[in-house]
Amino acid sequence: MAGTTPTNRGNRTPVNVRVGRSFGDVMKAMFAFIALVLLVAGVPFSLAYFIGWPLPEEMPAADALTEEISTDAFLKFMGVLVWLAWAQFTACVLVEVRAAVSGVGIPRRVPGAGPSQMLARQLVSALLLLSSAAASLTPALNSMPTFFENQGGNAPVAEAQQTPGGDRATDAGGRVVGPGGVTQAEPAVAIPDEGGGDHAESPTKYYRIQPPEGRHHDTLWGIAERHLGDGLRYKEIYQLNKDRVQPDGSRLTEASLIRPGWILEMPADAHGGELVEAPYELEEISEDEAEQISDYAKSGDTEWPDPDEQPDQPDEPDEQPDDTDAERSELVYPPDNPPDGGTDGSGEAYDTEEREESGGEGEAAEEAEESEEEFGLPEALMSAPLLAAGLLLALGRTRRNTLWQSAAGVMRRSVGDGLTPRTPSAFNARDALLVGADPEAVKFLDRALRQLSAALAAAGRVLPSVYAAWLSEQELHLQLSAPAGTPPAPWQMGQGDTYWMIDRSHLPPPPVEGEGPDAEAPYPGLVSLGKRDELRLLLNLEAVPGLVSVTGNAADREAVLTSIAAELATSGWSDRMTVSLVGFGADLTALAPTRVRHLEDVNGLLEVMETESNLRRGALRTTGQDSILTGRTGPARQQQWAPHLVIIGVPPTGEQAERLAALASVSAPLGIGYLVTAERTDLPGTAWEFEVTPDGVLREPVMGLELVAQMLPGAHRSAVVELFTELTREPATGGGAPSDPRAAGLAFLVDLSERGKPEVYAQLMGGYELTGLPDPEPERAAQLREALAMLMLHREGVHPRVLASALWPRGVSDDVRDAFIDRLRQWLGQGADGITRLLLTPDGRLTLGQRVVSDWDVLRTLHYLAVARASDTPADQRKRQLADALSLARGALLDGQRGDGRYGWLEHEIVDAQYPLLVADIALTLAAEQLRSGEAEQAYTAVRTALAAAPMDERLWNELLRAAHATGRQEWLTGAAEWLVAHHAQLFGAGQALPAQTEALLDELLPTWRERVPT
Repeated sequence: MAGTTPTNRGNRTPVNVRVGRSFGDVMKAMFAFIALVLLVAGVPFSLAYFIGWPLPEEMPAADALTEEISTDAFLKFMGVLVWLAWAQFTACVLVEVRAAVSGVGIPRRVPGAGPSQMLARQLVSALLLLSSAAASLTPALNSMPTFFENQGGNAPVAEAQQTPGGDRATDAGGRVVGPGGVTQAEPAVAIPDEGGGDHAESPTKYYRIQPPEGRHHDTLWGIAERHLGDGLRYKEIYQLNKDRVQPDGSRLTEASLIRPGWILEMPADAHGGELVEAPYELEEISEDEAEQISDYAKSGDTEWPDPDEQPDQPDEPDEQPDDTDAERSELVYPPDNPPDGGTDGSGEAYDTEEREESGGEGEAAEEAEESEEEFGLPEALMSAPLLAAGLLLALGRTRRNTLWQSAAGVMRRSVGDGLTPRTPSAFNARDALLVGADPEAVKFLDRALRQLSAALAAAGRVLPSVYAAWLSEQELHLQLSAPAGTPPAPWQMGQGDTYWMIDRSHLPPPPVEGEGPDAEAPYPGLVSLGKRDELRLLLNLEAVPGLVSVTGNAADREAVLTSIAAELATSGWSDRMTVSLVGFGADLTALAPTRVRHLEDVNGLLEVMETESNLRRGALRTTGQDSILTGRTGPARQQQWAPHLVIIGVPPTGEQAERLAALASVSAPLGIGYLVTAERTDLPGTAWEFEVTPDGVLREPVMGLELVAQMLPGAHRSAVVELFTELTREPATGGGAPSDPRAAGLAFLVDLSERGKPEVYAQLMGGYELTGLPDPEPERAAQLREALAMLMLHREGVHPRVLASALWPRGVSDDVRDAFIDRLRQWLGQGADGITRLLLTPDGRLTLGQRVVSDWDVLRTLHYLAVARASDTPADQRKRQLADALSLARGALLDGQRGDGRYGWLEHEIVDAQYPLLVADIALTLAAEQLRSGEAEQAYTAVRTALAAAPMDERLWNELLRAAHATGRQEWLTGAAEWLVAHHAQLFGAGQALPAQTEALLDELLPTWRERVPT
């Protein structure tokens, strides 16, 4: 239910692309030159020499049409066709050359010359690879085997991809040289404002398009060449200004169509005397021009700094560690999302200055937590959509297990317990999960990866090794450790041969709703590290060729490791997995007891992992597999190829570090990954070394990687763990449910007397009917009714942000949310006492007044009075209460209302699991009371009524047989047995045997049932 993250298209610092010309480029250009000379000049000379003038010198007679065609005439006829083809191809070459030299964008099409123009375009493109004029042909280079493959409108990011463990050759200038002598960018990603300046403190630069001078017209290519030093960067200017309203009212929609007088916002590193830096230089131009630039700035998303405030001076650059001999792999941003600067988890601009002003590391953490408490919901959970979705799913499973154990008598809890959080911190954590979770992103990631695995298996190909994934709202990019060929559709090549990507809209829907492709989870070790703009980085821990270390102060390191451990424990894109937490996180085992284990120290871990590594290596040799990845597809996919991810929360000693390095050096093929906290930066065997700063930024200095770190601080971690541990903790009472309804998880107790008659009543079971309220506006009725239903199912209160995320899963602004709440308050109106029916609790949550009641409230109240407090109620009154409660169960909850994008929030509730258990508990209690009173037929009727709401409850099946037998009517017992056998076959199939207890009961009550009941 996470909202959409706004896209930031602000200024961008250029990213270094590869420079220099490779031998392949030179050979390609030479081949193109020779081919063009032969086709443009050689063809006409050859025709003139061998065939001569092909047309007849005089008008042929009419008899020539009936004469036999001679060889000479046929050759001249073919010569005419070749001349025409040559003329068309030459025209294509001229069009392509003109487009390249003038920079007008995509060349014009020559009529009827599709293949010819494509050939001309490829040859001219190859020829111009050695000159700057090739930029305008960039749109056509996608059809050629080039280094980049532009997937969108943004400027591609250069890739400096290396296979881990390979040596990094450098040229005389110290630049990294790749295969073939191509000079690559170093580092892999150029981070904006590396000096430490804030984006908001830099002036914004603008350029006004100049009128033509003679035959020279201003072009984006020319502007980029003059002010950015590279005409290829005209796309950056285009993206900054696309679709923005110009002074004449028109918009820039094509890179080749610009007009004199238009204003262009330029990238931050633009230079030259024709630029205007706003707002500092507006006083140096005319008032009309200054006003036009100011108006144009409002059409974008660039915020000007205060002209009176001096920009911060950049800090001295930190000394970079020497990694000449280091064996490191690199993470690169996907092509169409170059880094724009830091953002927080919500996509808003990340302001490091505010955090730095808070003081020291401990003070910053304390103030951050205090501000979140004042805000109401933990921002750390709301800004981690994948983690929140996994925790919410795991919490739902735990709540359902608690309900089922309560129904089975294993736990001394009432099935009417709403299992709501007990403390304010846990309550806030639960609400933050509801607001921040993005289950659709989890489904997209899971289905995309499994579809890739299934497609590769069908083609007989193995899974490539993946180091990382970049996830945005619409795309998933996988960064491979080495080129692996063309990906299977609908996957595509990314910006280089080590990137595969898929668009969410291209992913085929599952054949059956809720089901995915028949494939193992290929990369279960992917886990979120942080976010950069709208991109979220997931590192594949099991594929790292060495250790991953995290440095920084102790509290920040543990917050990062806790977030990673919690996400691995609950991730929705994995199957089997073992997560070992060493020296920390013993309480995190409550999130997934079957997946997470805790070890006290590193020495105990080393003994375990040395043995396990040897066992896994032997198992791979036995099965003939090269790595654990090859065992996840094909015939061996049913083997236990689950990863084992180790997170070490205590810094290892020198000897321990050496042993860990030895294990990690061979761990990648075995599916074992190591993440370790470190107090030093020279930990042996480290493949990636991340540093978490006091202001919450995660950096990898050698790669130039910088993210807003995903963290789970101690206070929020305790609140999340409490959500799970409270569910498995026995209540404090000696037996049964407590007499206090709130202690029993009942937030609202209906006054069933005459004086408690409701003013507004809603029937939620078996449909949705309202009485006591006016009909709302038709166009707003569905949303208002849904909000009211949510409030009725949460009498403890609903946070406004939780309500907004439920009604608008894709996100909504605060003003729209507040306007809707006001509209809801007006619709509900005031009660007879003059108090509004929509109330606000002291902790800021929305709740309903006492006189707004639903049949669900009445059902839970009657169950509490007749079951939890049975000893305080006479038997006759208790039977009436149970019968009244059972009569309310008219059908499924909110039957017929779900669908069309409504009521999706019910997926995260337990009401669908609680409702049948509550009805079954009422029916079983009532039937037991009636059987003791000799009312066997009434008991039989009560059980049959409950089976409509709880058709799969085996306890009701057995009670139906007992009640039928108690009537003394053989035909009733036979009929019950026939119905039960048919009902079971309909649910589970005719070949499935009845449950053991039900079959034993039938043998006891009706020994001849196998002969008398058809099976």
